[in-house]
Amino acid sequence: MIVKFREGQPAQRNRIPMIVDAKGGSVVVFLVCVELFRGIAGHSSPPSSTSPSPLSNSVRNDGKVSAFYVLGDSSVDCGENTLFYPFLHKNLSLHPCSGSDSSLIPHFLAEKMGLGNSPPFYGQNSSVDYVLKGLNFGSAEATIMNFGDRKFQSLNQQIRQALETFQLVQLHLTEEDTREFMESSVTYLSFGKDDYVELFLRNSSSASTPKFTAQEFSGILVNQMTTAVMKLYHANVRKIVCMGILPLGCAPRIVWERRNWTSSEGRERGKTCVQEINELIVQYNTKMQDRAAKLNRELIDVKIVFCDVYQGIMEIIANPVKHGMEDIRGACCGAGWNGALVGCLARAMACRRESAHVWWDLYNPTREVNRLLADSAWSGHRNGLSKIDSICHPVSIQKLVSTSTSASSSSEGGTYNVARQDRSLQP
Repeated sequence: MIVKFREGQPAQRNRIPMIVDAKGGSVVVFLVCVELFRGIAGHSSPPSSTSPSPLSNSVRNDGKVSAFYVLGDSSVDCGENTLFYPFLHKNLSLHPCSGSDSSLIPHFLAEKMGLGNSPPFYGQNSSVDYVLKGLNFGSAEATIMNFGDRKFQSLNQQIRQALETFQLVQLHLTEEDTREFMESSVTYLSFGKDDYVELFLRNSSSASTPKFTAQEFSGILVNQMTTAVMKLYHANVRKIVCMGILPLGCAPRIVWERRNWTSSEGRERGKTCVQEINELIVQYNTKMQDRAAKLNRELIDVKIVFCDVYQGIMEIIANPVKHGMEDIRGACCGAGWNGALVGCLARAMACRRESAHVWWDLYNPTREVNRLLADSAWSGHRNGLSKIDSICHPVSIQKLVSTSTSASSSSEGGTYNVARQDRSLQP
């Protein structure tokens, strides 16, 4: 279906029209000659700064967030956003969260931003109105690294879909409105968990899976995340949230595996977390936070916030009573020892009091933990709205969305340093 201009909207010359397949799949760009494009435009006059787009009211919203674009793994998608997920999932857990409406951190953040949940990319109806509300490109079990045998949308695939979506926005808005829309929108990235679960920790039988040291693996992941951020930056994305990886060493499945595979010390039933696994995660999170800080210093008019969910969950595990938790080891929805042998095959398997558990299934936290993390990411403990100190650096997400990204105002508060853009910046 060819996307048409809205009635009365000035046709923008030298723009590339876009086509969206009928199933709402990938946006495909195709070229048309300028003469034909002008013919479609008819007698429309070229856009000018004095003749606003008919979509201006949707873009200019008095400093609020225009749209929330979400990319990631099961931390942003319960499986409903992944085509054929029930047939392709690998981690023995069919339901990675307790519900798709308000279970994950992006759901809570969208509410705080005054927005509804970002609709799934594969559910789009090919209209610009749908795109302007934000989209969720996430896919449960998605990875940063893209191996040939992976059946889920990797980071690169989701970035491609996001960039094509931003081109569609550019096609339908004037240059000024596009700039305002992109500057007031937030893009959220949450990847890495499944890279460690599927590609590093698990002994894969696939001959195509390369072997890396811990340092090499974390470095590759950070470099690929940096490349993704740079692609977003060059597409005029100016507010980016990068989430760290949660403490996988405390996840029920990891603890169960080490309990069975390692020495008697690792098989202690009272052991809450596997320290050596958590050290791998801390290594990645530290590198990613440092890289985000470097990009903030070197890029013009961009604000990148890194949120350390590891820090937040470890605080909850260390002080469960303070946060209303009773079980910090077992999965709420699962079977076997601590619910770690088989994941959540049906939500009917779930425990009666999910809010008393840290873990929902094999690797994913419960709705209550996600709510606590979202509160911390949004404002932090200092503002009295969260039980956990802020997990986001250098500022909270609330601060991120409320400040301008323009060079003239980026020095407000002294939080971000603006320097000359380094076009040759490498990951």
